[in-house]
Amino acid sequence: MKEACIKEFENYDDVAREIEICRKYGRDYTIEKGMVEKFINRLHPAQMKLKVADVIAETSSASTLRLVSENGYLPPFQAGQYVSISLEAGGIRTSRPYSISSPPNQTGYYDLTIKRVEDGLISNYLLDHVKRDDFLTCSGPTGNFYHNPLFHSRSMVCIAGGSGITPFMSMIQEIADCGLNLNVILLYGNRTLEEAIFHNRLNAISNRFNNIRYYPVLETPPKSYKGYTGFITAQLIKNAVGDPTDKTFYICGPQGIYDFCIPELTQMGVLKKKIRTEVYAPSSERITDQPGWPKNVNSDDQFKVKMNNGKTFSVRAGEPLLKSLEKNGIVVP
Repeated sequence: MKEACIKEFENYDDVAREIEICRKYGRDYTIEKGMVEKFINRLHPAQMKLKVADVIAETSSASTLRLVSENGYLPPFQAGQYVSISLEAGGIRTSRPYSISSPPNQTGYYDLTIKRVEDGLISNYLLDHVKRDDFLTCSGPTGNFYHNPLFHSRSMVCIAGGSGITPFMSMIQEIADCGLNLNVILLYGNRTLEEAIFHNRLNAISNRFNNIRYYPVLETPPKSYKGYTGFITAQLIKNAVGDPTDKTFYICGPQGIYDFCIPELTQMGVLKKKIRTEVYAPSSERITDQPGWPKNVNSDDQFKVKMNNGKTFSVRAGEPLLKSLEKNGIVVP
């Protein structure tokens, strides 16, 4: 009776034929073949070719590249995630990750804010050579540096240094634009106020929203400056944050900010699980000043590197190995 009823359905014979083909050959011959894969690739593409719609100067040493898709679609992302740009600079094929500084609710473009760094191969190339209407090859958005409401408290303390402000700018804009029920305190360290990326925008957001507080921390403040100065110490954090027990701490910036701030937070009694980090740039300190550097080795001393394939080349002791490999045409996965 049941089988007889099923046979009365419209297009029963066509469906039965498709099922029989699949059983016989073990392959999917249906019209929907590949649709799931296409949908997944659209949400999580391995690569995208994006157009530079605009180049926006932020400070004297930082600019924002606004990237758009020619087909009008960009994969969604979480505030705090990044994309990796792949390109050839100076004959070297390589890639670098850059946090998206625009908020997830802005679906028309990705903003990547890039700061010039000393001897920075890719960052400096992007700032010096990429212009409007150029195309860049990027990965899909990825990364785990974002607020997860299941595991992280509603009170966020963001500690940034230099270009490490970019993921926090995305988070703060989303909280402001979407009215998210989160409280944010941002401590942003820079040498001078002029180097503080997004300073005016952050000030405006902080003045408008009671749940968002922004505190620049300057090493060399102007005479009229009345805010926090020096290093982001435990005492400074206590003054700005108050009781840390119900808060999740996020840190992003050059290596030095982790080396200094994590022990300060530990001193305050902040648990390790309450500290989230995203290494965003190399240390601004000289490598020869780092603990453990051999006293008899200068940063300009030359060494020979021999690869498994027999290729050898000279490298400077003070240069990161990744950069040395890339300069010599070695593609690092």
